[in-house]
Amino acid sequence: MRAAPSPSERLPLIVHRDRYLIAIKPSGVAVHRTRGSAGVPLLQRLRDQLGQLVYPVHRLDRGTSGAIVMALDPEAQRLLSHCFEHGQVRKTYLAVVRGWPLAEQVIDHPLRRLDDDGVALADATRQPAVSRLERLSTVECPFPTERWPTSRYALVRIEPSEGRRHQVRRHLKHISHPIIGDTSYGKGLHNRIFREHYGSDRLLLHAERLDFTDPFDGTPCRVTAEWPADFRDPIATSGLLPCETLPP
Repeated sequence: MRAAPSPSERLPLIVHRDRYLIAIKPSGVAVHRTRGSAGVPLLQRLRDQLGQLVYPVHRLDRGTSGAIVMALDPEAQRLLSHCFEHGQVRKTYLAVVRGWPLAEQVIDHPLRRLDDDGVALADATRQPAVSRLERLSTVECPFPTERWPTSRYALVRIEPSEGRRHQVRRHLKHISHPIIGDTSYGKGLHNRIFREHYGSDRLLLHAERLDFTDPFDGTPCRVTAEWPADFRDPIATSGLLPCETLPP
């Protein structure tokens, strides 16, 4: 009997559909085919699943799970892309980070554009970028790190006002609270602690919610992505949240 499919093999879950659709993206699946990416990207999976063309509106990093919007025709893509590009979509993320950030914090730190390999373009002008952070819970674990006898972690909710590439990850690194599992902006020691003690081998960043106005009829639209098991389980086993308080 074939084993259950891995996150990178599963078909995306479509949670809303009209002239556009919203899918739940698993961690480890790229949205588009890029140089060096392996496996079938989300865009192609959706096209195969629906039997029609699907048009990208925005993106999530390969390691990020959660809600993502695609359009079913070019006009929907144009209108939805305008909403994202002009800050008309409220994006809410959850992340597990190193250390204990302030209870509430505004991160106002302009960012340079990145090239296809995620490297900042030296000659690019820094673009405005603001993210709002709320600390939800903290935990202190009995694992020595660097010069400290224990290690501290926090679960945070963060809302980027813009959509700069890697904005959430770069902003959390900027305030010295990088995301666990982030191999580009994080800390290897803390990534190993979560891998070895809590079974986490992914970027602990989840696109929890999207709020926007439907560009066709003007009605408010909110889409919430359930916590996948590979995000929820490390939060539970590390003690960041009691099991009884976790989403199903």
